[in-house]
Amino acid sequence: MAAAAGGGSGPGPAAAAKPKTSPKSVKFLFGGLAGMAATVFVQPLDLVKNRMQLSGEGAKTKEYKTSFHAVGSILKKEGVRGIYTGLSAGLLRQATYTTTRLGIYTILFEKLTGADGTPPNFLMKAAIGMTAGAVGAFVGTPAEVALIRMTADGRLPPDQRRGYTNVFNALLRITREEGVPTLWRGCVPTMARAVVVNAAQLASYSQSKQLLLDSGYFRDNILCHFCASMISGLVTTAASMPVDIAKTRIQNMRMIDGKPEYRNGLDVLLKVVRYEGFFSLWKGFTPYYARLGPHTVLTFIFLEQMNKFYRKFFLSA
Repeated sequence: MAAAAGGGSGPGPAAAAKPKTSPKSVKFLFGGLAGMAATVFVQPLDLVKNRMQLSGEGAKTKEYKTSFHAVGSILKKEGVRGIYTGLSAGLLRQATYTTTRLGIYTILFEKLTGADGTPPNFLMKAAIGMTAGAVGAFVGTPAEVALIRMTADGRLPPDQRRGYTNVFNALLRITREEGVPTLWRGCVPTMARAVVVNAAQLASYSQSKQLLLDSGYFRDNILCHFCASMISGLVTTAASMPVDIAKTRIQNMRMIDGKPEYRNGLDVLLKVVRYEGFFSLWKGFTPYYARLGPHTVLTFIFLEQMNKFYRKFFLSA
């Protein structure tokens, strides 16, 4: 639009002032890399969350009393390296899920932006976010299955462990031993979780940020973004954890006498409530919540730095 404001026949000042932007492929690449960089910092919390959600499964007593007890137990039995079990799967999940979600969101956002540059309204943004999240979750499910199994392995007796050496070894063995469809086991609750997370995050983050800015104590900076992310994370965690625990247990389940432990996500929820109590649906709340906000903030920080680097060295000429 700025170029149209010029008026001469040759390239005028308006054309020169048109801002340069990075190509879509670079935006998607940076989005995935930013998510992967953030995962390096929060992977231990993902491990603890998964272990907590599986704690008490098929047993009369809880394996871990609290998140701190889980961390101490893992460090004692598996060492410092044990706390980073499944990192390769966590990185692949970000490379597939985050990149796909960002790509779908960007494409749909641009298609639904008006000819005059008017962006979609809030409800439309929410719908775009949920759609992008669901598609990204479908693409990322194989990495998710590998991650759940790798992080769960250390809690099993040595003779029952799967012993995947890395995410590619996990995917290859799952395909060879259990068939390709197993890579998408728990796909429906994984997609449902992504829809709930995106809907809750969009609404609660924008509302929290606005309330913080309106209070007069915050400016639109990293501190504000962090606080809004943590408030949003609280709402999102509470809303999505029951779906997340269903996803985790389905993806980790084994066959018992030739039959699966659970029929579907609803069966997981009913059995958790029946045998472990209603509030067990939020088992692993603390590490899940502690992961969600910082991961979002770290992702955006890394993304901004990569964009700055790209603008400085590739768009400044």
